[in-house]
Amino acid sequence: MTKRAFDKIAAGLTDAIALAEGRADPTTYRVHVPASVDVAGIRKRLGLSQAAFAARFGLSVGTVRDWEQGRTTPEPIARVLLTVIAANPKAVEQALAG
Repeated sequence: MTKRAFDKIAAGLTDAIALAEGRADPTTYRVHVPASVDVAGIRKRLGLSQAAFAARFGLSVGTVRDWEQGRTTPEPIARVLLTVIAANPKAVEQALAG
């Protein structure tokens, strides 16, 4: 990954966190929600089983299985979460740790 790509991802995550924490005006942001997400690719890159991936990120294992087998497609908000997991799983883990 290039430094420029990393900087863009980092800036986007910083903005997303500010928005989620209520420190930013949501009307000033436009986000790109990907049309599709490679759930199995993300999970495998993290070295997790379907059950471990589901548990770590607050998903049901059945949902993960259905996404990976093409029976269902993640809703837009799930695609956003999966995109953030792909870019920075530690940030999601920290946010969910409460």
